[in-house]
Amino acid sequence: MKRSLRRLAALTVALSAWISPALAQPSKAEVEQQFQHWIASDLWPEAQKAGISQAEFSKAMAGARLIWSLPDLEPPGFPPPKQRPQSQAEFSSPGPYFNEARLEGLAVKGRALAKTYAVPLKRIEAKYGVPGPILLALWGRETGYGAAKLPYRAIDVLATGAFMSTRKALFEKELIDAMKIVGDRDIDPAAMLGSSAGALGQPQFMPSNFLKYAVDGDGDGHRNIWTSVPDTLASMANFLEHKGWQKGRGWGFEVTIPASVSCADEGPDRARNLEQWLAMGIRPVSPMPFSPKERKAEAMMLTPAGTHGPEFLVTPNFYVLKEYNNSDLYALFIGNLADRIARGSGAFSAPFGPVGHMLRSDVLTMQQKLVAMGYDVGKADGLAGYKTRRSLGEWQAKAGFSPTCFPDETLKARLK
Repeated sequence: MKRSLRRLAALTVALSAWISPALAQPSKAEVEQQFQHWIASDLWPEAQKAGISQAEFSKAMAGARLIWSLPDLEPPGFPPPKQRPQSQAEFSSPGPYFNEARLEGLAVKGRALAKTYAVPLKRIEAKYGVPGPILLALWGRETGYGAAKLPYRAIDVLATGAFMSTRKALFEKELIDAMKIVGDRDIDPAAMLGSSAGALGQPQFMPSNFLKYAVDGDGDGHRNIWTSVPDTLASMANFLEHKGWQKGRGWGFEVTIPASVSCADEGPDRARNLEQWLAMGIRPVSPMPFSPKERKAEAMMLTPAGTHGPEFLVTPNFYVLKEYNNSDLYALFIGNLADRIARGSGAFSAPFGPVGHMLRSDVLTMQQKLVAMGYDVGKADGLAGYKTRRSLGEWQAKAGFSPTCFPDETLKARLK
């Protein structure tokens, strides 16, 4: 018996020695070798199909390296990445996003820059129809008016993502577009700096958006969104114009909504003429004159925290701002900062109430229950977008509760 056990143990050791090399996690050095092979055997043919020359490819990819510290990586042979965080500033509880000290600091700097760049801003507005304060607000929010450090070579970020991220196809397309930028001689690969997501320069354009919207604002023959302020501002204006910015209209304004109007009436697909909203008893917090043309123009209700915070009427330009970052809070941040720069105004009149922090998984569960009851929440993704908010409000009214239109712990318990 003992001899049999010893033979079994020896056989187990032998099998382990034979199996483990095949199952062992590769070293980083081995993955780096696979990366170099992938560049030559997989990436180059795809780049060639996209019209990239050998010279352009070699110049762009010279010295390309993997950045192991980037998020959402799945290196070949490694365990799958950990679950992504369940919260993100633009999509979490609204209040903390509007940090007053940060907003006012950006506004003070923005007002000074409005004077410094008054001439190019006026020229850009005349050409694209986008007001200077909006452009300054975007510039301030994205990179602190160019002060934020861009810590990575964009080629390295994009190549890492194309080789071993959870979104390989997206990053490969952006990497090939970055090669086209190099081919156009707008920037040297070493100076093409960006974020950990591969977003480029001061406006934080992905390479595909650079190719579509970046323009030469200072007339030097190059689209330089890294060090040229006129190029940066004009490129952002060109982006917004192409996304549908309506010249002569603002983004929106804070209002008070009477109890007779449900918070569930929000959303771009439930637009009314401004005159109709005013007839329902909605009033601007700050009195303002409306031209006859503006009264007939389209406006939408927005309640980003339901009844727990400030309420707004917004124009189609608000949703153009969301093309830059698909978040209600982001677009509101830009609008409020632009107003501070233009008029010296301050925080919203109504505060964001004490909405408890909800995990995305909790919101997702609520969305799934609403969908099962026939409500349209948009994409069930754990984010409280306007369709989720108004579905909650509609369900609350049907269930006999006063609509609040925002997910919280009490609704989580009631929505069964």
